[in-house]
Amino acid sequence: MNIESADIMKGLPTQFFATLVAKVQREAAAGHDIINLGQGNPDLPTPEHIVEEMQRAVANPIHHKYPPFQGRRELKEAVAHWYKSEFDVELDPEQEVAIVFGGKTGLIEVCQVLLNPGDICLVPDPGYPDYWSGVALTGARMSFMPLREANQFLPDYSAIPIEDVNKAKLMFLNYPNNPTAATAPLSFFEETIQYADKHGIVVCHDFAYGAIGFDGQKPVSFLQAPGAKEVGIEVYTLSKTYNMAGWRVGFVVGNRKMVSLINLLQDHLFVSLFGAVQMAATHALTSSQECVRELVSTYQSRRDTLFHGLSQIGWQAKPSQGSFFAWLPVPDGYSSVSFADKLLDEAHIVVAPGKGFGEYGEGYVRVGLLTPGERLKEAISRIDQLGIFK
Repeated sequence: MNIESADIMKGLPTQFFATLVAKVQREAAAGHDIINLGQGNPDLPTPEHIVEEMQRAVANPIHHKYPPFQGRRELKEAVAHWYKSEFDVELDPEQEVAIVFGGKTGLIEVCQVLLNPGDICLVPDPGYPDYWSGVALTGARMSFMPLREANQFLPDYSAIPIEDVNKAKLMFLNYPNNPTAATAPLSFFEETIQYADKHGIVVCHDFAYGAIGFDGQKPVSFLQAPGAKEVGIEVYTLSKTYNMAGWRVGFVVGNRKMVSLINLLQDHLFVSLFGAVQMAATHALTSSQECVRELVSTYQSRRDTLFHGLSQIGWQAKPSQGSFFAWLPVPDGYSSVSFADKLLDEAHIVVAPGKGFGEYGEGYVRVGLLTPGERLKEAISRIDQLGIFK
């Protein structure tokens, strides 16, 4: 029998990094010592106190049953508590918090509850590729907002074609930013709210790296800006803040209508997260945040090690402001792909070509701070030996 896929499946974007993964696997299979700086997967374990809470919750028979469809109240209250404590933002646990299966699921669901075929979504370029996937699954179209270094990697709203603005229903933003490692000031979010309100565009701020800011600077939540809840939502995940990537737990907060739509969609898809995971997440959000401060300190140390070493070998780049990435310009004479290939083939170092994040990512590579400082120093030494920057 010939099984024909639905048209929507044929429209999904190509997974650019699948080719890179295949190259890395070939090099590793050949016995080379690979330093993988191209991944976005936290390398450190979940803090012990969170794991212990999970172990206790797993043994509780109440969590062996279906959890409440829209999530346990304990977790929603913990989210509200955390936002108040961290950002002085008030949230109604029942009407302004939706529990989701990780941030990625939330981002896809935002598209599903809002976009129709032919609608336009404003998407940052470079940006997280799964924004593209969410839009493609709805049959909507994307209008890209270039993130240029000259504008601190913030979109210029005046440059968006007016015909796209008039059809736009949704805008994705992401600060601290993946892949550029830039942060956004409160004034930018205030400008965004005015723009979104004027044109009737829902703002979805992907705050995945919201805990990770450097040089003593705390990242700003979109919801800290007056009027944010009127025009949009914020999507948060515990993956980066607590090294809980494999646990798949996150939340969408803000605009009540959007939260209710996501809850309604999930009523038809899931019976919420495993209760024990929800209780472990509750403990993560309400217990001491010293583990988060220690994690940020680790990333700060790695960032400083990386950029000091890069400066020593002549690779000049602006230090990351936030996230656990570095966004580095490729040397003259290379594209992002050809330079990434050279590093892999000749130094056995993996970096992510900027082209994989969009047209305006060309000319850069993304490097992760997800390996110990000694391995970062080893990577810099290998790059130096190539003589590219001499």
